[in-house]
Amino acid sequence: MHKRLIQVSGFLISTLGWLFVLCTMAMDFWRITQIGGQGGSFIIKVAWYWSNLWKDCFTDSTAVTNCRDFPVLWFVQGVRGLLMCGLTLGFFAAILCFLGMECTYLGGDEQSKDKMLFAGAVFHFVGGENKRTSLGVP
Repeated sequence: MHKRLIQVSGFLISTLGWLFVLCTMAMDFWRITQIGGQGGSFIIKVAWYWSNLWKDCFTDSTAVTNCRDFPVLWFVQGVRGLLMCGLTLGFFAAILCFLGMECTYLGGDEQSKDKMLFAGAVFHFVGGENKRTSLGVP
């Protein structure tokens, strides 16, 4: 019973972490800066600059948005590739961990389930380190 509780809680934590990283990849507003709106001006002009991993955008007070995709820089392409590799490894890790848990009836005997669970844990670790390295986190 204690082993199953640890496996289920570890599976939920790791899979939710993978899901949150996947959601942040789809978000547009990674960095937002407000420009303008300073006092002493007769015309109030406010603009927002926002960017993510894919593009830079500028929105003015009339709600006109101008976006510029990042050019082909090898560093940015490398970061994108590492993030996609990390997310792919995390996806396969979630499947392997689900099949390798003791409480599921899929995956075969106990020894093969332990091997699948270990492989899933290694995939989660490698995928997580891959995402941390690409984002510049020490």
